[in-house]
Amino acid sequence: MKKDGYNIAIVGATGAVGQEMMEILEERNFPVREIKLLASERSAGKELEYKGNKIKVEKLGENSFENIDIALFSAGSSRSREFAPIAAQSGAVVIDNSSAFRMEEGVPLVIPEINPHALAGYKNKGIVANPNCTTAVTVMALKPLHDLGKIKRVIASSYQAVSGAGAQAIEELRNQTLAWANSEEIRSEVFPHQIAFNLLPQIDSFLDNGYTKEEMKLHYETRKILEDNEMALTATTVRVPVFRAHSVAVNIETEKKISVNEAREALNNFPGVRVVDEPGELKYPMPIDAAGTDDCIVGRIREDYTIPNGLSFWVVGDQLRKGAALNAVQIAELLIGDYI
Repeated sequence: MKKDGYNIAIVGATGAVGQEMMEILEERNFPVREIKLLASERSAGKELEYKGNKIKVEKLGENSFENIDIALFSAGSSRSREFAPIAAQSGAVVIDNSSAFRMEEGVPLVIPEINPHALAGYKNKGIVANPNCTTAVTVMALKPLHDLGKIKRVIASSYQAVSGAGAQAIEELRNQTLAWANSEEIRSEVFPHQIAFNLLPQIDSFLDNGYTKEEMKLHYETRKILEDNEMALTATTVRVPVFRAHSVAVNIETEKKISVNEAREALNNFPGVRVVDEPGELKYPMPIDAAGTDDCIVGRIREDYTIPNGLSFWVVGDQLRKGAALNAVQIAELLIGDYI
């Protein structure tokens, strides 16, 4: 670890995830020597606050990464494809939050609590991939159960907050809610249909197999993170009118039977996971409880009575934190602790 800290760049600093990255770096007292905020030409010149100081946002360009140690990318896959290799060639380690490199051979896809050993692979291309937000929340609950009984099959249905679609999506839900309350016209620009008081069973574009890209991300990324290409996973991803924190209903089939008590104990003992499961007291995980927190919260744990070795449960996690910015900063902490 460098005694005087590290030079950090945040690409997409004005977006919801970029701003969350800044907050988490400050919260966790990450050893930042200098921080550079990068965004598109449209956002260049804006000022954002970090540790009480106003920092001007700079336009992202080919020369943006000189003397940068770690570059945190949160600007979308096209920007990552273009600029992440440039940042890596400049000597920075890239932690990319987009889908651009997650399934690329030689690029580690890392959740620090689950597969920190994979991080050694960053040396291949200088890039580490952050998982999809729904994948991160789901796999945090799958990992301790997979270790306990080896999961054969997963059926997942997600209930994803608008925060997953960025700052403009958050604003659209707010504006539509206000318009509804005031009996005004409801306009949809970010989403293809009204999101306020509605559910959209589509996240990302549809593929030839009838699934969306988001659903297939959950399939492929889960298998890569858990290092198990035999695991079968099918998903339905749904956008819901919640501002922040994703929820996932999960059903698993395991090789070895896992009792409810064994599942609760394994989940509660896993770092980054907390069990809230007292249905008799009406206590179970809700997005409103997970928003702004680091842990993924699991509840509604019960045996699936239709198969011999099955469990169903409900997991909730903050999309902007464990689903994105927090996981990226945790990767950076591992990097400076063990690698750079």
